Amino acid sequence: MSPPSVKINVPGNHLMAGLVGERDQNLRAVEDSFDASIHVRGNEISVQGSQAAEAAQVFEELVLILQEGQNLERSAVLQAIDMVRADERPSRILTDQVLTTQRGKAVRPKTAGQKRYLDAIRNNIVTFGIGPAGTGKSWLAVACAVRAMQNKEVERILLTRPAVEAGERLGYLPGDLMSKVDPYLRPLYDALHDMVGADGSARLFERNVVEVAPLAFMRGRTLNDSFIILDEAQNTTPEQMMMFLTRIGFNSRAVVTGDETQVDVAGGRSGLADLEKILGGIEGLGFVRLGSGDVVRHRIVQDIVDAYARHEEVRRR
Repeated sequence: MSPPSVKINVPGNHLMAGLVGERDQNLRAVEDSFDASIHVRGNEISVQGSQAAEAAQVFEELVLILQEGQNLERSAVLQAIDMVRADERPSRILTDQVLTTQRGKAVRPKTAGQKRYLDAIRNNIVTFGIGPAGTGKSWLAVACAVRAMQNKEVERILLTRPAVEAGERLGYLPGDLMSKVDPYLRPLYDALHDMVGADGSARLFERNVVEVAPLAFMRGRTLNDSFIILDEAQNTTPEQMMMFLTRIGFNSRAVVTGDETQVDVAGGRSGLADLEKILGGIEGLGFVRLGSGDVVRHRIVQDIVDAYARHEEVRRR
């Protein structure tokens, strides 16, 4: 019996060029990932082998992505392959555009986990994004905040983070309040600069549309018409977490990000610990857990995250 065979007709030469890639690199990437051989004739792709159906599905998904006007970088092709293997639809994930940055770059999810995270932010009042470094927790949260402000869904953006190492020492740092907390909030500044540019972010600060402050300064406030991001939430205490969550006012949305493996708070009493057990089931509140498969930095970061996870599992045993 001959192995299964599938044929894909690609609509248009302009799509075909992008689909096969430079020097057929996209074809080779799919062929190397499945038990399938691939042959191209004109605008027809023939796939044969025991995994012909899966390989063909990758091409069908890539065609849909190209039809949305996206360029197919090698990383996107590899991500599409991983998604098809996981029985996911790359065309639904990789084409979900949050916004366009000041430099004209589209902000989109790059993994299924990031897509779930973005959907949770859209559909909930409070979203908890929990996962390791490099999964885009803070970056995507800032993108959603900028989009909400541009769409006039909120009037301001508030960025906050616990300054764990500071405590009483915060006052000994030179400069005004902004200078003192700047090192702790720098990752959020960087994400904001990515979205609207340095000049754009400076104008937002001048107009007080964007506010940054250490978490301790949230006490006693009620935040209405705001998009609030609490970053590095694993370094809050349970009392600080409760204080923050009760600051949320009318027509506001909050995103809380953290990595449970990087707790630096004194005594190890993290405000994220057991939070899902405490708050699970509350309407308008969502938890999304991201893993090493959602790391979109250099591939070595994913390997490092996996290595630490294995070490922690061994230690627990």
